[in-house]
Formats: sequence, C-alpha cells, structure tokens
Amino acid sequence: MAWLILLLSAVAEAVWATALGASEGFSALGPTVVFFVFLALSMAGLGWAVRRIPLGTAYAVWVGLGAALTVSYAMATGEEPVSALKVVFLLGIVGAVVGLKLVPHDAHATEAADTDAPAPQQDDVARD
Repeated sequence: MAWLILLLSAVAEAVWATALGASEGFSALGPTVVFFVFLALSMAGLGWAVRRIPLGTAYAVWVGLGAALTVSYAMATGEEPVSALKVVFLLGIVGAVVGLKLVPHDAHATEAADTDAPAPQQDDVARD
C-alpha cells in the first residue's frame, strides 16, 4: 500500500508542477488552486509513505517519477520538444525507480552480513 500511495504522490507532484507553470506566477486562479491542492496531496502522500519506505528511496522515487511525468506531459502537449535522447533519459529515470523498488530495504544489513573477514583490530591497524 505504501508504494501505491508513493506512486500516486508522484503523479500529484507532476500535476502541481504543471499547474505551477500554468499559474503565471500565481496570478491565474484556477492553476494556482490546483497547484496548492495537489502540492498538499503530494506532500501528505510522501509523508505517509516514508513511514513504511526508507526516506532516501521514497524521495528518489517521488522526485524521479514526478519529474519524468512532468516532462512526459510537457512533451505530449507540445510544451516541450520531443527528442530521442530525452526519451532515453526519461526511461533511465523510470528504470532507476523500478530498480529502487526491487532492492530489498535491508540491503545494507545484507551486505554487511556477507563479509566474512572480521573487522581489523586496533593492534592490527597499529602494526601496518
């Protein structure tokens, strides 16, 4: 459930980012209202998700997907030009996000447990 909330929060981030661009410096009422509503929803969802997903992972997913969706929407609507390199790099962001989802949360503990060599003792360090 936390991952679903995080994904929805990333979508909300793309909505508020797009609304921010359309708000004309907060002078257009409709986009300004959309900006603040979706900003609150996005932050609330991120805040809820980080109670169950490590902060660094959740934030990277939130920002990465939000940015990728924002650029994709801008390209789809003609606001931003499309190029093969942009598409490749956007797919790279999405691939990195998928990779973060696939990495176990306790990867650091697993890596530490996999090392067979004991930590050097103070006497060992002093002799070197």
